Amino acid sequence: MCTYQTRVMWSNCSDMNPELHCGMIAVVGRANVGKSTLLNTILEEKVSIVSPVAQTTRNLVRGILTEPRGQLVFLDTPGVHKASYDLGKVMNRIARASVEGSDAVMLVLDASRKPQEEDEGWMRRLARENVTRVFVLNKTDAGSSGVRPLRETWEAVAAEREVPADTANWIEVSARTGKAVRELVSFLFDRMPAGPHLFPEDILTDFPKKLNIADVVRERFFLVLRDELPHALAVEIEEVDETSAGWTARGSILVEKNSQKGIVIGNKGRQLKKVRDEAEKELAEMYGHPVKLDLWVKVEPKWTRNFWVLKRLGYTT
Repeated sequence: MCTYQTRVMWSNCSDMNPELHCGMIAVVGRANVGKSTLLNTILEEKVSIVSPVAQTTRNLVRGILTEPRGQLVFLDTPGVHKASYDLGKVMNRIARASVEGSDAVMLVLDASRKPQEEDEGWMRRLARENVTRVFVLNKTDAGSSGVRPLRETWEAVAAEREVPADTANWIEVSARTGKAVRELVSFLFDRMPAGPHLFPEDILTDFPKKLNIADVVRERFFLVLRDELPHALAVEIEEVDETSAGWTARGSILVEKNSQKGIVIGNKGRQLKKVRDEAEKELAEMYGHPVKLDLWVKVEPKWTRNFWVLKRLGYTT
């Protein structure tokens, strides 16, 4: 996570313009409410992978928006969910820890659905924090039946915690259509402290290259496999060879069982080839040059419960 030391480092090489407003914003919420889609819409670039499958985001991804008025550093977190295995618990810890040290917390809620247990859990957590609370009601393009119940849930939590209910700022948006997203960005800039940039102006994300390539490949599998396999699948990029003609990324696709290996490869290797081709195309557009993927499918029994594998994948430290 971006720390005080990061602030000091960049303050030494940024102009101390008193009109700049810069800060860190934790983007939190339960799984599949559209956090990554919202971040990508705000940045007008793709920095977080997106799929219809819940719990797609597994790492903390920083997206950096730099404008003449300042800089917003968004911390896109895994969706909190009921976890019964080590990977799920790690994802929940990453999400909850992101609140610490942030200048604001953006709790993303699904405006089209009634409140879920995890929504109330986040409200209870944020009621204890001395931080700017921004409750973003997303997916308004799909309906608004959840708006009033969500507000009532917060009012009940605030009363129980003896926190003024009006300390939460509510904004209705649609990450899919872009409705009110610019207004949300302006609202956030207005509430950031005055100060220098936290990152260089030309940086969109500080997410490591190997992890980003792995995430793009994993997203492609999520989109084709849906609920058949995704949570038992991981991608590990072990090395990236960079030349003037392009990059070659080598790595493994991890599954837990031999039967899953066949699903990933597909009939005569067609599934793996399809995913590889689509990921190579997206990576080439992202990096501005060809990216060749050299991928092998590997069975790693119970990798979601193996601390050392999770560490290799960048999910824990």
